[in-house]
Amino acid sequence: MIDLHSHLLPGVDDGSRSVARSVSILRELVALGVTDVCLTPHLTASQIGDGVPAGHDRAFEALTAAAPEGITLHRGAEVMLDRPLPPSAASNRSVTLARSTYLLVEFPRMVASETVERALRMVAELGLRPLLAHPERYTSCSVSAARRWRATGSALQVDANTLLHRSTRGERARALLAAGMADILAADNHGDDRSLAAARDALLFEGAAAQAALLTVGNPRAILDDQPLTMVEPVTLRLPWMQRIRRLFDTGET
Repeated sequence: MIDLHSHLLPGVDDGSRSVARSVSILRELVALGVTDVCLTPHLTASQIGDGVPAGHDRAFEALTAAAPEGITLHRGAEVMLDRPLPPSAASNRSVTLARSTYLLVEFPRMVASETVERALRMVAELGLRPLLAHPERYTSCSVSAARRWRATGSALQVDANTLLHRSTRGERARALLAAGMADILAADNHGDDRSLAAARDALLFEGAAAQAALLTVGNPRAILDDQPLTMVEPVTLRLPWMQRIRRLFDTGET
């Protein structure tokens, strides 16, 4: 599996606070079958003109020196679009995912659908490919809104763990998956136990092996290689199965 959204660059945002903690999590991810992780610390569009903070470079050097074998670390950022990106962002590959043309972006939770659509279109007009982080988090998210967002040339990254939650966000995440609007899954690990594994296994329980492979391996790999994505066929996740999967991971039940 490949996880393109994480906050495991230590000590730079609200994610992992230390190299030791990040290394411990990376070891757990390797055991779960994760081969690649993209480190995407929070930045704002206002900050991009100044480049990546020097502290991020130092944290990356420290983490790569201690990282376990079996996992490849990539760099990027999760960019809050608090203002339009400067034109120079098109050539600033230090904040895109693995120096590709894909840029992971987010918005405040209460953002209007039209604001998202307009901002994504502006990013795409710079020659970048927006990857919208956790669209189900936004109160304006719906299948019809997601369809308009994707029409700007953007892709959608659904939160893997939210898929398994009995909540409004979980319902929105599952609706996107059922409508074929999800392009990749990611865990958004903040120095905790979140991973792709439970969502992948829930998809396998549903007989959706092809979708699981695209969401957790094929399309994330295409992003790392700066290639077009493959459409993921719709799949419906049933909550009873998902709750069973969560119990397996939470209690070690077999």
